[in-house]
This record gives sequence, structure tokens and C-alpha cells, in this order.
Amino acid sequence: MKREAEKVRQELQRRAQTLFDRAPLGWDLETLRHLSGSVLVLPLKIPAFTKHVAEQARVLGVVGSALVLLLAAAALYALVGQTRVLERIDRSIRPLEKRLPRGFYPYLLALINVVVSALIPLLLLGLFGLVRRMIDYRAAWFLLVGRLLGLWAVGALVLRSLKEILTGGLFQAAAGYGGRMFRYGRLVVLYILAGIALNWAAEALDLRPDLLAFFRFAVSCSIVTVVSLFFLKKRAFLSLFPELEYRSYQWLVRFLRKYYYPLLAVSFLAGLLWCVGYRPLGKAILTKIWYTLGAFLLIILLYQVVDNRIKVWWRRQDPSDEAARGLEASLKTLLLYTTLLATAGVVLNLLGLLGPLSRLMSFPMFRLGANPVTPWIVVKALLILLTFIFATKLFQAYMDYRVYPKLGIDPGLAYALNTTFRYTALAVGVIVALKVVGFDLRVFLVFAGAAGIGIGLGLQNMAANIISGFSIIFGGKIRKGDWIEVGQTLGTVTDIYLRATKVRTRDNIEYLIPNSDLISKAIVNYSLSSPLIRIELPVGVSYDADPEKVKEILLQAARSEPLVSKQRDPSVRFIGYGESSIDFDLLIWIDVRRIPRRKVRSALYFTIFKAFREAGIEIPYPQRDIHIRSRAESTTIG
Repeated sequence: MKREAEKVRQELQRRAQTLFDRAPLGWDLETLRHLSGSVLVLPLKIPAFTKHVAEQARVLGVVGSALVLLLAAAALYALVGQTRVLERIDRSIRPLEKRLPRGFYPYLLALINVVVSALIPLLLLGLFGLVRRMIDYRAAWFLLVGRLLGLWAVGALVLRSLKEILTGGLFQAAAGYGGRMFRYGRLVVLYILAGIALNWAAEALDLRPDLLAFFRFAVSCSIVTVVSLFFLKKRAFLSLFPELEYRSYQWLVRFLRKYYYPLLAVSFLAGLLWCVGYRPLGKAILTKIWYTLGAFLLIILLYQVVDNRIKVWWRRQDPSDEAARGLEASLKTLLLYTTLLATAGVVLNLLGLLGPLSRLMSFPMFRLGANPVTPWIVVKALLILLTFIFATKLFQAYMDYRVYPKLGIDPGLAYALNTTFRYTALAVGVIVALKVVGFDLRVFLVFAGAAGIGIGLGLQNMAANIISGFSIIFGGKIRKGDWIEVGQTLGTVTDIYLRATKVRTRDNIEYLIPNSDLISKAIVNYSLSSPLIRIELPVGVSYDADPEKVKEILLQAARSEPLVSKQRDPSVRFIGYGESSIDFDLLIWIDVRRIPRRKVRSALYFTIFKAFREAGIEIPYPQRDIHIRSRAESTTIG
């Protein structure tokens, strides 16, 4: 690792030295003297320029001249009639607003406006291409028209996008300073487009190379200055950042608020360095600052958009729906993992640290056969394995939420299918990860033999549990969600692992029962065929009570209790004559999955006690007659 670090240090040092290489500007003082002289004699060249235009018109001919005039007329119409076109489109698509999802129409209209704004220059560009095919004319100014049409299309897209974003009401953050930012931004964009157009025009005029170089230098410096002046509006620019709850985003906003002007000054100097010939240095500084911040901000905003979509979807779901809760958790986990991975990769790459980091972690730790294993390869293998795991969980959650209920698949079979897919996907992920590491998969044969020996010698219990686990999963006798009773433990099956099954009781106590016990011992599965069970409620009344009246009261109490199942009628049994009471059993049916036995007994006892009191029926208690003899009687008898 130390040797590789030394190589990386030397390479970074060479790159740092190349950053200060300066390219020649291509002009000097002689260029300025020649330019000033050319400006003075420019009026004298107007007759020659007019004669040149007339000659070019004769070369184009009648058709070519007509097409050029048509281009000019279409361009004029685009500038004047674009508003009418947009209004007509808005009226025509307005009926779609009721059919689209809520809040989607403004974004659709904004997208259509952006496309329409560039539609006319794109059509003109296509018409220009048709003119070029019809006539063989390659004059510099004619080719310049085609380039300017393409520039016009790009400028129209950019300007309309800025207008929709800053003044279209699509984003709440742009409500305060959106109009002012658009006015400044439009001037900056128009200035940049004008600078590019003038540069192309200078090239078309076939000026001297030094004059072209000076012109590019002047245009570049002016563009850097104008853009820097635009970003001086700190409050307006930072107002575009929405309020988000993420710590990393809040740290970025605080950092920009504190170091905004120093960063702007560094960026301005970097732009000037690029203009004066230090292009690698200026480009590196601008890339490291703004590309990194922009990429990080874009990733955070995308995360916010997707996270909000998940939250909106989750608010429409039933919080007690376990399938929906699992899908929401899987989506958030995969989103967080993807965001962290994308942020680390993009930011490290833009900062130029990804390559050196990979080289620093590429030293061999050991060898698998002929392949060296490095920390970098291990990291990639772990990332691949994590991707398989998170993607598998999302797929399982989606199947549980959408596919299985729609197809009417039994929950137990669905759990078996998910388990099969989970272990298959995990096995594939492990194989792919091992392949990336360079592991020879034929070694699995050796491990399989060793595992067989281990099972035969000391892993019988584990093997029995694993085999029992597969038997439970695919046997269908015990399924996830079933209510089972093992010994004194009654609960629902929440998970079936390879070695044990997890059962949660009504008291929220979780038991891990070995799978071999579930196969070898007797268990009660209340959900196998029907969840209804019959329970007995013993009741005793005094000998003065009418048994028929007692039976009527007990049946009425059972029928009025909502916890008692209505699928089967309750019944009453006369058990016998006790020492102090006549005894009855109230037989009722309950759904053991939803209703605890103790809960329904308690509710019925409350109801029966109240009904007996109102009917005047006494609930007896044990009585004894005690006879006391006197001492005299005792002596006489003796």
C-alpha cells in the first residue's frame, strides 16, 4: 500500500504541474494596432461588401433567394406569433387537466411550452437543411445561418425553461425572487448567445488568426464578467434553494451562505485564468467547486422528489397493512442506498479522488488461485451483494403488496415463493460477488465435501433443523400468519427461517422454536382449515333459579357479544348439581386468530353478571352448617 501510495503521489504531482501549463493567447500588441486600423477604414469597405452580397444572391438564384427570404419571414413570425401559438395550445389541451393526476397539468403545460418555443427554430433548421440539399452552395455566411439556427433552438429551450422554472409557479422556492432572477438570467443567456454568434461570424468572415484569437479572448472575458455579476445576487440566488430536512443538504446551504462570495471570487479568478491561457487550472477549479456542488444538490433534490412520492403513496395506505409497510420500508432502504452510492461515486469522481482511491486500495492482500484479491475488489463485491439483497427485498415486498393478492395466492404459498426467490437471489449475488473477487467456483466442490463430513460428524442437529425448515416452507402445513400452539405457547407464525420458526404471542413475546421440534412434536394449527374454535364458559347459579331462564340469559349474552363468532350458534349445557349451585357450560365459537380467549371470557362474564343481577338470579357461594356441642353434653355422652 505504501508503494502504491507513492506512485499515486507522484502521478498527482505530475497532474498538478500540468495544471500550470499556459497556452499562448495567439495575439499581441501588433494585433491591437491592426484591429484599430481596420476599424478606421471599415466605412470604406461598405461598397465592396454590398457588391459581394449581390454576387452571392446571383449565385443562389431565384429559388435559393426565395427560400432564404422564407427563413427570414418564419424567424420574424416566430418572434411575433409565438405567444398566439402557445395560447392556442393551452386552450386545446385544457380539457386534459381533469383526466391527469392532480398537480401534473402545470408541469405538462410547462414542458409543452418549452418544446413549442424551440419548435419553430427546429423547423427552420430542417428547412435550411432542405435548401442545402437543393442547391450546392457552401459560402461561409450561408453555413453560418445553419449554425445560428441551431444556436437559436438551444437558446429558445434554455430561455423558456428558465421562464417556466422561475416564473411559472412550479416551484414554491422561486416565488420570492423568481421574476428578478429570470430577467437577469435572460440577459446573461442572451449575452452568451450573442457572444457565441459573434465568434462564429468572425470565423465566417475569414479574419486573421490573431484577430480571431483576440476576439475569442474578449468575448470569453466579457462572458465571465457578466456571469459573475449575475451571481452577485446572493439573496436571490440562495432563495431558490428549498427548505429540506436532510442534514447534508442543510450543511450545504449553510456552507454556501457563509462562503458564497469567496467561492464566487475564486470562480471569477478561475474563469479569468481560463481566458488568459491557464485553461487546465481554471477548468479544474470550476469543476471541483460548482460541478461537485451542483451534482450533490441534484442528487439531494432527486432523493427529495422520490421520497415525497413514497410518502404521498404511503399516506393513501392502511397503516396496519403489513405488505404496504414492507414495500414502503424496502423502497426507502433502496433509495437511501442508491443515493449514498451515487453521491459517493459522483462527488469522488468530480473531485478527482475516485481514481487515486481505487489505486490506493488495489494492493493485493492475498491470492485466490492465480487472482490477487485487493480491498477495492472486496468493496465492489460487497456493493454487488448489497445491491442484490436490497433489490430482492424490494421485489418480495412488491410481490406481497401487488402481485400475490391480485392473483389470489395463499399467504403460505406466497411466503414459500418469496423464500425460494430470496435464497436463490442471495446465492446468485454471492456467486457474482465471488466471481468479481476472483474466487474459483470449483472450490465449492471441496467445501461441499467438507460440509458433508461436518454434517455427518457434529452438525446433525443443524442439518435436521435446516431440512425441517425446507419441509415446513414447502409442506404447506405451517405457513406464515398461521396461529399455532406448541406446548403452552400460542401465537402467530411471523417468520420461517432455515433453522427456526419465529412465533409471536398476543403479549408480543417472540419465541424461536427449532424447526425439528415443529416436525417431530404435536402442534395445534388453528389456521390450517378453519380458525374457529369452541370454548367453554362455566357458570353456576343458585338452586332457586329457573334453568330455562338461565339458559335464555346465557344465549342472549353470547349472541349480543361482538367478540363471539356469528358463523355458528352458541349453546348451553346443563352440567349437573353442585354442592352449592346448579352448573352450566356456555359453549361459544371464536376466531382464535383475532380474539383472545381470556378477552372474550372476561367480556361475557361482565355481561352475564349484569344480566343475572337484573333478573334477580343469585350466584351462590359455598355454605357450611356448623354444629357446636356444649361441654356438659360431651361429658354425658361420654
